[in-house]
Amino acid sequence: MATERKGTETATRVADVLMLFTDGPDSLGVTAIARALGLSKTVVHRTLSSLVERGFLVSEPRTREYALGPSLASLGARALRESSLRSAALPIMRSLQAATGETVTISARVPGGRVYLDQIESTREIKMTVELGRRFPLHAGSSSRSILAFLPATERHDFLAQHDLEALTPKTITDRSDLAARLEDVRATGAAQSDGERQHGAGSVASPIFGFDGQVVGALSVCGPAYRMSADVRTSTVPLVRDAADRISRALGWRGGLPLDETRDAS
Repeated sequence: MATERKGTETATRVADVLMLFTDGPDSLGVTAIARALGLSKTVVHRTLSSLVERGFLVSEPRTREYALGPSLASLGARALRESSLRSAALPIMRSLQAATGETVTISARVPGGRVYLDQIESTREIKMTVELGRRFPLHAGSSSRSILAFLPATERHDFLAQHDLEALTPKTITDRSDLAARLEDVRATGAAQSDGERQHGAGSVASPIFGFDGQVVGALSVCGPAYRMSADVRTSTVPLVRDAADRISRALGWRGGLPLDETRDAS
């Protein structure tokens, strides 16, 4: 039992180290990792050495910092190829990009937030692009809020009560009451709009995507420079995004509309 417990702790430590790279800087040193995880530098260094040996991390002798390695890139590429959400979304994303002229993205819900799985970039000279694979919090931006709005009621309420609403830009919603009201609006309309909440100078519209069981699994968005994605443009884009997200949900097996059954999910 002691050996099994030690193995579990080691696996958890490795996962925690790797997760620091999903929503933090591109490279980290031993001291920063140790401080973030509350571990000794000796334990962190031993864990990092093991990850470097297997190609999950690479070390930079000049800075003495570590970054994600080629083995993780291979795993990520394999995960993307086999993602049913991405596969179902891609043809619909291409059609939506052609209809709007702006960049279209697909996000997946992950523990602690969401990540962009893919994007179909705008063909315009000035356009928005997103960083694939990086974890973003669920309170900032239209894709995040469209996922958060349709989490089970207990998860939604716990998030509003306990989560640190960090300001990613001056326009990020950090007031809990304001965020709660915005989430109710998303639940009523089936779409979220953002004007520079996650990324300065960007405007976007997003709708949730549901799996076969009606649980929210991700979000579809259209994003572009704020000067093109004005309030009027965002409003006119809502039906297009909402319809496209519904088609992806149906491709994943969901046969209902917005799952607002209050007997299942009392708000």
